[in-house]
Amino acid sequence: MTEAAGPTWILLRGLTREAAHWGGFVEALRRALPQSRVLTLDLPGNGQWHTQRSPADVSAMVASCRAELSQRGVQGPVYLLAMSLGAMVATEWAYQAPGQVAGCVLINTSLRPFSPFFHRLRPRNYGRLLGLVLGRATPAGWEQAILRLTSNRAVERAAVLPDWIAVRQSRPVNPGNALRQLLAAARYRVRNEPPATRLLLLASKQDGLVDVRCSSAVAQRWGCTLQLHPTAGHDLPLDEPAWVIAQVQHWLGDRSSVPRA
Repeated sequence: MTEAAGPTWILLRGLTREAAHWGGFVEALRRALPQSRVLTLDLPGNGQWHTQRSPADVSAMVASCRAELSQRGVQGPVYLLAMSLGAMVATEWAYQAPGQVAGCVLINTSLRPFSPFFHRLRPRNYGRLLGLVLGRATPAGWEQAILRLTSNRAVERAAVLPDWIAVRQSRPVNPGNALRQLLAAARYRVRNEPPATRLLLLASKQDGLVDVRCSSAVAQRWGCTLQLHPTAGHDLPLDEPAWVIAQVQHWLGDRSSVPRA
């Protein structure tokens, strides 16, 4: 297989999610960026690493991702496209290894200290999430609940539900790992200055899990581009994949979006 001539894109999912949850988005991005290589990574405790213990801090997740990328022979620089907890990992990665990261697309993330905890995770979801993590939900019950929390599109939810149930049955995330990932997300704190790389923020005005004001606060504090979708849910690549890809293509062509000195 011929290696792509363009840059490498690394896709990172969020809390208890894995590469399979990107669904058709990965192939759609590959078609849209034919000169690029598009790869997915799983965070420790998720996906192919579901038997591993999840770290309780984001920095350790970065170390794991960078080690896996090195094992795959990918040198960089790379672009990171990441959601939620994955976007925190991408941000910290850009801090730790600015020479390795050409740019970050951060989707529906929230960063401490720019937003209060009740914006970073909407209070109406506390009980439901704790019930899932601590309870005995079946794979079907778990995935139905997650989709209701993260997607505003009934058709898209119905289309992916069987696959997502199968994923949870074959590679379940244990409750301890889910709690450690929640703790890592809650504890992670960024610096006042942005990472020294290009940044694009994408967010959903109707995100039912994370308040859209979290992305607005990051954009305002760091002076980076923010694009808002009016109706999609937290899982923007599921609800509106074509819109996400169009924003990425536009951003790649906008050379005015450069990191601050």
